[in-house]
Amino acid sequence: MTGFHHETAFYGSDDDFLAIAVPFVEGGLRESQPTLVACAEKNTALLRDALGRDDAVTYVPGADQYARPADAIASYRDIFGKHAQQGATRIRTIGDVPHPGFGVPWDWWGRYENAVNQAFAEFPLRGLCPYDTRITPPEVLADVERAHEYIATASGEHEPNPGFGTGGELSRPVPDVLERGAPLVSLVDPTPAAVREAVGAAIAGIRLSEDNSHDVVYAASEIVTNGLSHGVGPVRFRLWADDSRVVVTANDRGPGPSDPMAGLMPTTVTRSAGLGLWILHRTCDYVSMGCDEDGFTVRVSVGGSEPGHT
Repeated sequence: MTGFHHETAFYGSDDDFLAIAVPFVEGGLRESQPTLVACAEKNTALLRDALGRDDAVTYVPGADQYARPADAIASYRDIFGKHAQQGATRIRTIGDVPHPGFGVPWDWWGRYENAVNQAFAEFPLRGLCPYDTRITPPEVLADVERAHEYIATASGEHEPNPGFGTGGELSRPVPDVLERGAPLVSLVDPTPAAVREAVGAAIAGIRLSEDNSHDVVYAASEIVTNGLSHGVGPVRFRLWADDSRVVVTANDRGPGPSDPMAGLMPTTVTRSAGLGLWILHRTCDYVSMGCDEDGFTVRVSVGGSEPGHT
């Protein structure tokens, strides 16, 4: 087997999950493949009880245990790469992907599901991403179906997915709750230097760590630079904040990057844009990228606890 066999499954009960997951894992063990479980706590416990073979299965942190999808991609690439270097001709993994049913914003995890089709393509990998229809929003299920080339069922079928790669873009990113209020900063076609100065002044009284303050200023400068360099003007920058969290956005009239891995993996295709977006995805608390009727918007949240959505 070569390349990434990316599969999803939809289930509505614990029994259905086990009917899909147990044969998948046991198939890897039977063929002496490195077999990894990267599920959230509940599904990991279900599989441990059902399999009873902890010595044969490798349990690794699920994507829900990573704060950022770029971190998950980097970690999983390292794991898969080590198995491949050790001579594995097939690797099998099953894992849950965070979404609003877990209390996590979907946007960058939706992009993760698209991006791994390329990010893991070099490995002899068969990956199964099951989704619980009891807690997964319909718009997420629609995005998931478009991101997976195959679908598994509780009856044991593994079929090519006719919906793979269809339907255009993922569901639109959701504005942050802070955006309900008036922005503290609003600039049109500013220079990056002007943005850094305005942001530094605006966040002076906000309870942010030194690292978070640096991240906000860097993020603001980077997203404006990208908009001016690669977008279609005008570029509009805005900032909102409460006492411990800051949200910045840059909007332009262009379509945004065509690469689904933009920001989720470093790139040398451009001198700065790809690397800068990747740094944001590795340091900031939340990064949203997508199009709506106003054009393309990058949204970054830093500080506080979890980003909020309207």
